[in-house]
Amino acid sequence: MAGRVIFHIDLNSFFASAEVLKNSALEGQPVVVAGMHRRSVVSTASYEARNYGVHSAMPLHMALEKCPQLVVVQGDYAWYEELSRRFFNYVKRFSPYLEPASIDECYIDVTEAIRAYKRPLDLAWRIQKGVYEDLRLPCSIGVGPNKFLAKMASDMRKPMGITVLRRQEIERKLWPLSIADMFGIGKKTVPLLERQGIYTIGDFANPANEAKIMALMGKHAYQLIQNARGFGSNRLDYNTSVQSISQSTTLDTNIVEYEEVKSVFKRLANKLSQRAKQEDLRGALISISIRYADFTNAVRSTTISEYTNDADVLLEHALLLFDQHNNGKEIRHLGIGLGSLFSKTRTVDQINLFQDVKAEPTDSTDILKQLNKQLSTGKLMKASELLKK
Repeated sequence: MAGRVIFHIDLNSFFASAEVLKNSALEGQPVVVAGMHRRSVVSTASYEARNYGVHSAMPLHMALEKCPQLVVVQGDYAWYEELSRRFFNYVKRFSPYLEPASIDECYIDVTEAIRAYKRPLDLAWRIQKGVYEDLRLPCSIGVGPNKFLAKMASDMRKPMGITVLRRQEIERKLWPLSIADMFGIGKKTVPLLERQGIYTIGDFANPANEAKIMALMGKHAYQLIQNARGFGSNRLDYNTSVQSISQSTTLDTNIVEYEEVKSVFKRLANKLSQRAKQEDLRGALISISIRYADFTNAVRSTTISEYTNDADVLLEHALLLFDQHNNGKEIRHLGIGLGSLFSKTRTVDQINLFQDVKAEPTDSTDILKQLNKQLSTGKLMKASELLKK
């Protein structure tokens, strides 16, 4: 394969696999992760449950109708985050160029690493085998020259599949697929495209339909069209320095009262502050994570003017974010994250699982401010300021 080689590694039915790993009695059972009331929706279904027609986002009462023997398990998100951390750390043994896509999937650039193998797919097989043997987690791997094709390839064979999707193969393998199967096309957009006669990914890639698609979806559609034609980005967003640290908890019982929420956030802020101080880290990005009883999620962030690891500051901004974004529903999981980290003594290699909004300084004034904070003597300034003086 010419050019870059990108793997997309996707853990299969991750939450259900994690629950089986914690409780071996669930192995081979139709398992779903969901809330424990009938209005809940399925977060993840095991492949045994999928054989009955159960799938994620399905209302729990409907899933139980399809499979009366369904085993319903409440999610343990602290456990999922720990397994996710182990997964990313394992994959990084093969390439440092890793971009997390979500808690259970990532892209890695293996252009250099793959040269050590006589057969290119041996590396994919070794990673897949290692993830299963070391972590007991099944995964599918897509191989392509860019992120989009690798992502589409990983979806083609599940579970435990390895699929290569080259540019010269997209007309045969990719274009016949339904437009609903295309990564980046939302469910609400599918019927709008179908009304315009765009039923397949091949229709979406067809130059004859480009004007219609652009008129319907706006400027951002152009990159999606390029993806469908095989010309997606092969650049990964990775950073080997620490991005964020977090503390979170899944509650024994759902809560809704503000004082209970405040008490949980206070406990998390104290733990996060203690951890940051132990690791000599300060951050300027404070995030909160809320998971409601119906398994919907909200992650919100704010950037503050000074680097901090103070528990009171963390709590103050966490509660402010909560006040601004809480929707009043029962809560089953809360978390606080500290991002855009700075350490005077060291840089830690860690993958960011929690950060929702990137807050790296892009304005030159902000960059100078951060650099000057790190200097014990002297001061950096813009050349334009020297000219003024």
